[in-house]
Amino acid sequence: MGQLVGGKWSTENVLVQHDDKGLYFKRDSVFRARISNDAQSEFPPEPGRYHLYCAVACPWAHRTTLMRTLKKLEPFVTLSNTFQEPDGQGWSFGKEGHIVPGTDRRVRWLHELYTIADPACTTRVTVPTLWDAKTRRVVNNESSEIIRMFNTAFVGIAQPSPDYCPEKLRTEIDATNSLVLKGVNNAVNGCGYSISQEAYDSSVKLLFETLDNLEERLSKQRYLCGDVQTEADWRLFPSLVRFDPCYYVGYKCNLRRLDEYPNLSNYLRELYQTPGIGEVCDVAGMKRGVFGKAGPIGSNGIVPAGPAVDYARPHDRERLARRN
Repeated sequence: MGQLVGGKWSTENVLVQHDDKGLYFKRDSVFRARISNDAQSEFPPEPGRYHLYCAVACPWAHRTTLMRTLKKLEPFVTLSNTFQEPDGQGWSFGKEGHIVPGTDRRVRWLHELYTIADPACTTRVTVPTLWDAKTRRVVNNESSEIIRMFNTAFVGIAQPSPDYCPEKLRTEIDATNSLVLKGVNNAVNGCGYSISQEAYDSSVKLLFETLDNLEERLSKQRYLCGDVQTEADWRLFPSLVRFDPCYYVGYKCNLRRLDEYPNLSNYLRELYQTPGIGEVCDVAGMKRGVFGKAGPIGSNGIVPAGPAVDYARPHDRERLARRN
């Protein structure tokens, strides 16, 4: 995949994503502003102003579509899904293109929005990307910051919803996020994208050690940070829902299937069965995005039939519900 260099699309490997041992790493995002209801905010919460660009195949983008659903933000943040085309220029809207909100400009590639916002930017072009139609700028393309702002920025104007990052749990949530980011989210990519045996071996070891750790934690409590769902659960979920259908084969994460972990697999099904979540989990689309000819993993474009997954079957997590 290419990148923007001085505002121009380039397929040269300028912004490298492997260290000297061949280990894949995710580069920092460059757009880091926030929607906020502070009086001096450059990006206040307003209906019809913001647009979210995602991709079904991308777990980082999936975090934001999940939080958009959980926080009932559909009337406030519109959504478009992009996809990869063989030999294309990154994330695509297809041949018919997309009218950029706040403009009359039709674009085919997501990178064209970036250069509307910053004509000379040098960056990887990633999803999620949060766009402001009023100022015609990219607000943010860092998923962890987007989901946290979604949790609070529209309180008072959106329908009531749970607080997924309450102050009393903030320290534990942040610590769990760090564990999951390193040991699952990034470790999966380390397995799939690294270009040396050493890098792969270290990634797969870390991944399954972390899954073992989480399995043990979830044997004692219903959710990652206790008795209620938090942001930490929804940062782990995109990796879990993709694990057996995509990562087990496509990313060589094949020591064990997630279904072999009783607590993790039941926990995954409970989260999936949260109202509205199943509707924003296109597992078949996730598989097409991974195994298709334009996907991130080398493939002939044939999408495997299995393994079969049924996230709607019953779970047993009520056994850990707190009883007053």
